[in-house]
Amino acid sequence: MSDDSTPAVLAGRLRTLIAELSVGDRLPSSRELIRRHGVSPVTVTRAIALLAAEGLVTTRPGSGTYVASRRGTSGSGGHGGFGSFGGDDNPAGPAFGSRFGGDTAWQTVALADRAVDTRPVTDVLGPPPPGTLRLDGGYLHRSLQPTRALAAALARAARRPDAWDRTLGNGLEPLRAVFARGVGAGAGPEDVVITAGGQNALSTAFRAVAAPGAAILVESPTYPGAIAAARAADLRPLPVPVDEHGLRPELLADAFALSGARLLYCQPTYQNPTGAVLAPDRRRQIVEVARAAGAFIVEDDFARLLGHGGPVPPPLLAEDRDGTVVYLTSLSKPAAPSLRIGALIARGPVMERLRAVRHVDDFFVSRPLQETAVELTSAPGWVRHLRTLSAALRERCAALAAALEAEIPEWTVSRLPGGGLHLWVRPTPGEDDAVLAAAARRHGVSVSPGNRYFATEPPGPFLRLGFAAAADRTELREAVRRLAAARRESAG
Repeated sequence: MSDDSTPAVLAGRLRTLIAELSVGDRLPSSRELIRRHGVSPVTVTRAIALLAAEGLVTTRPGSGTYVASRRGTSGSGGHGGFGSFGGDDNPAGPAFGSRFGGDTAWQTVALADRAVDTRPVTDVLGPPPPGTLRLDGGYLHRSLQPTRALAAALARAARRPDAWDRTLGNGLEPLRAVFARGVGAGAGPEDVVITAGGQNALSTAFRAVAAPGAAILVESPTYPGAIAAARAADLRPLPVPVDEHGLRPELLADAFALSGARLLYCQPTYQNPTGAVLAPDRRRQIVEVARAAGAFIVEDDFARLLGHGGPVPPPLLAEDRDGTVVYLTSLSKPAAPSLRIGALIARGPVMERLRAVRHVDDFFVSRPLQETAVELTSAPGWVRHLRTLSAALRERCAALAAALEAEIPEWTVSRLPGGGLHLWVRPTPGEDDAVLAAAARRHGVSVSPGNRYFATEPPGPFLRLGFAAAADRTELREAVRRLAAARRESAG
């Protein structure tokens, strides 16, 4: 093997080759690159992943790797110069100045004081090509969504004479009442503010509660969108480990003392990604530890309506007497991704802060969408949908676990969760989750590498595999079969 056989070196050589090719030209096969450059299969996989992230190549399962479109590039030579900007496959758009003219380089200096890190919530491999089977999705497949009920609710909402009028900044009272009844814990409509989905609720809560530069404690592992929202709010996410019973209270107390943090983000029920449920004896402890530290808890209860048929524990909010918990939930997961309706529930002065941040951001959430949510959740079909969804998720969860046991028995599934949309899987020691994800993409299946779910260094390789975004159980089994083939390829 070559002494300089790192992915970065090989990627540099391939960039030179790509500059000499035309859009759509096929790159040499992995086998040919291994032979020609004296590198390992892992090095080839990582190099191709780097080029795909830059928008220079696209991979087609079963076919190969091809030069991507580079519209709008400039420079001398037939293909022009290209680097970190440019090309149809780059979500950032074409090279600066290539479309509108002018010199925007001054913006680099003006924006140098901070950055918004989207890496936790974007796919480094780019959008999956058509035909890819999805084990990385965080929303329901269309076949699981209540599409007819949504269409009927939208039609009824649109017929309201005041459907397009302005509404209060904290949301429609009937919708706030729906969320208050759903969570219980003594909450009323006055304790609720409507948000544009769960991610907006996260961002609002973080900015309302914590000052820029402050520390925020997060579970380890945790939802990548929370890590991204915290960093966008100029907060420093610090990890607190979880085990099979959820967040560990004794380590939480130490983390508050050492960091000076005044905010904890956690998911006590069907945690994303592990599926853990916070043990009953820990629930009150967590609230008491935070209260003793003078800190708030942001409780993300995204999966309360995604149970698989068993009893769902009460939220932490039910344990809260003193306004420690800021609770959030959403309808986007149990209904449809574009029903961007969520809610924050809190007591005390923090509620006024939440309302203020929401008002400054965009005044109020779209009234027709709020009216649609009221119509949907008030109809008898909503309860039937949740029952049907619960059974379907339970069956899919079992089907995915069984397929993994049959095809890749060496991997460890942490638990069969009682709710949620994912399995948390640990590959064998020595396997690389990023390499596995890139190989899986080439075999026509997309998975989520576990390193995205840790605020600091991960303790080992993990994969989050979803069972709700696939069309059916047959597709889940085929996805695992492809994943097993990708694993064999990545092992060389």
